[in-house]
Amino acid sequence: MTDWEKVKNDCVEWVRGFFEENGKGCNAVVGISGGKDSSVTAAICAEALGKDRVIGVLMPCGEQKDIDAAYTLVNHLGIKHYVVNIKDAVDGLLGSMPEDMEISNQTRVNLPARIRMATLYAVSQSNNGRVANTCNLSEDWVGYSTRYGDAAGDFSPLAHLTVTEVRTIGNILGLPPSLVNKVPTDGLSGKTDEDNLGFTYAELDRYIRTGEIDDADKKALIDTKHKNNLFKLQLMPSFEPEL
Repeated sequence: MTDWEKVKNDCVEWVRGFFEENGKGCNAVVGISGGKDSSVTAAICAEALGKDRVIGVLMPCGEQKDIDAAYTLVNHLGIKHYVVNIKDAVDGLLGSMPEDMEISNQTRVNLPARIRMATLYAVSQSNNGRVANTCNLSEDWVGYSTRYGDAAGDFSPLAHLTVTEVRTIGNILGLPPSLVNKVPTDGLSGKTDEDNLGFTYAELDRYIRTGEIDDADKKALIDTKHKNNLFKLQLMPSFEPEL
């Protein structure tokens, strides 16, 4: 039986240690979507560093229907926050593409995530910050992240915790249930994570931790996604000459 209170405390100490070694006195900069991952990450950072050293960044792309959840989080934690609407940046870049080049749907879906990461680093460099990566193990396992978008960052508190475990930590931190249990969506295509993936996080988390899954087709799908997306978790391949 895992002592999740201890896991939470260990994570807090890990974040504290990271900043001692890699940015003593720096601020944690967290992109706030209002979902469990950004909420738990921000709460962990606030406990580790104090709320005065955590900066939340809300980044709607035009009108964001669930932005109230993001405001709930920053108000609950009492952290400083900025709102940066990325719509003009996204539209500007898309509008600057060559007219004879067809822009793929996947490009349109992933571009906002990459613009958001550029925004986080702009805020971070102007506020003596370090950017938090908010991805969890479940998403990383099947490549459900945007390379150089939400998959980027300077430190990653949740990378070895499944969705189920992140929710457990969120409850221990005393976060509002509406945030911890919020139905996860990609915030880009308008679909839920589970719609996009083809299986539930409960099924995925059980498979990750125990190797057990009831549906052979879903097992094959998870295994394929895991294999095909391992490159996202590895360092960029580089040529090493024999000199």
